[in-house]
Amino acid sequence: MPLCKDQGIGVLPWSPLARGRLTRAWNEATERTRTDKYGSTLYVSDIEADRKVVEQVAKLAAARGAPKAQIALAWIAQKPFVTAPIVGASKPEHLTDAVAALSLNLDESEIAQLEAPYVPHAVTGHA
Repeated sequence: MPLCKDQGIGVLPWSPLARGRLTRAWNEATERTRTDKYGSTLYVSDIEADRKVVEQVAKLAAARGAPKAQIALAWIAQKPFVTAPIVGASKPEHLTDAVAALSLNLDESEIAQLEAPYVPHAVTGHA
């Protein structure tokens, strides 16, 4: 991302909510998590770090009194290299959260809190 920022290259993040993982408790299962074969391959390399990121989003959401989706989308919206995230809205409330996230400004300490447990992942899904 530093190269994209330096060169003025826009980034379109795919699945900024990690297929919903950032919007619910780590162990909460959905119909999608039970049946999505491709999705089940995406978040398996750094499970412990991913779980900690989800927990940090939940902590900040509770402190702010905001939905987890809004916290995660506010984080990505504040990245200067992000042109537009691909949110994949399938319900009206997904759009509501996406729009509300644009007005939610995270401070530097909140951003650091969210980013601290993150571990870069290898590219998956492309052979």
